[in-house]
Amino acid sequence: MTAAVLYDAPGPRARRRNLLLGVAGTAVLLAVAGFVLHRLVATGQFDGRVWEWILFKNIQLLLLDALFNTLRAFALAAVLSLVFGAVFAAGRLSDHRWISRPATTVIEFFRAVPLLILIFILYFGVSRGLGVNVSAFTALVLGLMLYNGSVLAEVFRAGVASLPRGQSEAAYALGMRKTQVMTNVLLPQALRLMLPTIVSQLVVVLKDTALGFIILYPELLYQARFLGSQGQLGSPILQVALVVAVIYIAMCLLLSRVATLLERRTRRVPKAGAPAVPVEVQGERDLAGTGAPGTTP
Repeated sequence: MTAAVLYDAPGPRARRRNLLLGVAGTAVLLAVAGFVLHRLVATGQFDGRVWEWILFKNIQLLLLDALFNTLRAFALAAVLSLVFGAVFAAGRLSDHRWISRPATTVIEFFRAVPLLILIFILYFGVSRGLGVNVSAFTALVLGLMLYNGSVLAEVFRAGVASLPRGQSEAAYALGMRKTQVMTNVLLPQALRLMLPTIVSQLVVVLKDTALGFIILYPELLYQARFLGSQGQLGSPILQVALVVAVIYIAMCLLLSRVATLLERRTRRVPKAGAPAVPVEVQGERDLAGTGAPGTTP
């Protein structure tokens, strides 16, 4: 499908107007960035004395430990979210109402509840209301799983539903059961379509681990707040925040790069069941097409 089907192709005047607006918007952004950078330099935010804290070994180890805690929460929450999403998406796609309706209710409920409220309920509400001791790590991971897993469940369902009905109808005509149709026919195709959205949601999971600082989970933002409030270090809250921001940007870019490589790899997989043409037969076809002596065109 070409872009012209979705909207009218811009003419010469519209292209010039769009180019002008693009140049003007870029100029404004550069001007704002230049002003912010100038004010940071003018107020001495890049002086060596306000960055000396990063040279201390204990602070470096503290940041590394915080990075490990962030990655640990992200890894477990990402895996659980994918499993949660796959299970409840399958439940929502079920033909049995006693399965699909509860699955739909769970998905819509946890998608509607803000993540911060989920974390608060799991950490404070469960501990005080039910008398069950829930650690900050557990509350953070479970909150991330419930919220992002519900979003991923809807992504999985939409990806499967976007495939042409002929795919499943042909599989049913071959005598496949619904489980076989889903796992062998629909999911492999839908996964390629869903991969960019899945990665985007995993990036959200990674960034949402920063909410753990509210329940005192020692991740990057918690340690950044701690270091930035230390008067003996000069209270370098801005410098610590910049370092943590660079770490988060690097992790998100790395995750996006891995997703790009996976997407390219899935596109290179040859189509299953495609019969290979023997070399001899292909050669005979070529001779027949060129009208060589001894062949029938």
